[in-house]
Amino acid sequence: MTGGSVESLLRDHIADPACAWSLGAYGAVAAFARDPAEPVAIREDGRIGLATPRGAIALTASPDLVPFAYETGFTGGWSQAVALCLPEADCTMGRRAVLTELGPDAAAARVQDRGAILFDLGLRLRAVDACLRVADPGLIDALRAAAGRPVFAPGNPIGPMLVAASPHRVFLARFGRIEVYTPIPPAGGASAPGPHSHILPKLLRLGRTHAATAPIPTGLVPCAALHPAHPAKDAADRRAGFDAARHLAFGRLLDAWGDPALTALRRTVLDGDEPDPTLVNGRFARSAIRAARAQVLAMRG
Repeated sequence: MTGGSVESLLRDHIADPACAWSLGAYGAVAAFARDPAEPVAIREDGRIGLATPRGAIALTASPDLVPFAYETGFTGGWSQAVALCLPEADCTMGRRAVLTELGPDAAAARVQDRGAILFDLGLRLRAVDACLRVADPGLIDALRAAAGRPVFAPGNPIGPMLVAASPHRVFLARFGRIEVYTPIPPAGGASAPGPHSHILPKLLRLGRTHAATAPIPTGLVPCAALHPAHPAKDAADRRAGFDAARHLAFGRLLDAWGDPALTALRRTVLDGDEPDPTLVNGRFARSAIRAARAQVLAMRG
C-alpha cells in the first residue's frame, strides 16, 4: 500500500456527493450519503466532513489511519470499498456491555447538538462505540432508568421506545464519527436511501470486526469505509450502464491503497489473460478474479 496523502483521500471523497460512507463493525453500522442537491454545511472545526439535514460525518486524518482498497466478487457482480483501518493495538474504544450515559456530546458535528446527551448502547464493539444522542428530557429519563442493563436483555422495554422516538444515532471511532438523524424504521421495515443505521444482534454475536469476505490485512481493524460510486450501479444499488470513468477511478485507488497481489490478478483478467494458477492461492484471490470477470462482462454490456 503506497498511496499518497490520507487527508487528500478523505477530502476528495467527502467533496464527491456520489461517494457513500460507513462506520461500524459486523452487525452494527451507521452509513452516510447525500443527494447532490441536498443542503450541506461544511465542517470548519479542524475535522474533515460535512452535515446535511439527515446526517453528518466528521473525520480526522490521524497518523495511524490506514486506507485499504479492495473489491469483492460474487455471483452476478462485485462490490468495492476503501476500508479505513487502525492497527489492532490502537483501535479500541469503550467496549461497554450495558447501556451507559456518557454526558453531553461536546464533539457533535453541529453546534446545536452539543448539549444533547450521549448514551452508549453497550454493544461491546471493539473499535466503535454505537451511541444515541438524546435531547428530549422524557427520553433521557427513560434511558437513565434503563442504564446498567444490556439493551437486548429479555424484557427490556427500551428497544421499542427507541424505535418510536428515533433519537440521533452517533457511531464513534478513534478518528471520527457518523451521525444519523433519519427515523428508525419499524421492525421489518427498510431504511430510506441516505443516512441510516442498522443493528443486527445475530451478527453481533459473532464478534467480528468485518465480514470474512473482506481481505483486510492482518494486524489492521477496519473501523469505517468510503464507498465510491459503483461503475455499474446507481445510488439505489440498481443495475446501471457501465461507467468507464468510475471504473478507472477505483482502479487508481486499488493501485494506491490495495493489495498489490490482488490488484495484479485483477489487471491480468481485465487485460484478457488468465491468471497464473500458482498465484490463485486463497479465497481473496478467487474473489478478486470473480470481481474482475464481472467487470469484463459489465464492460461488454
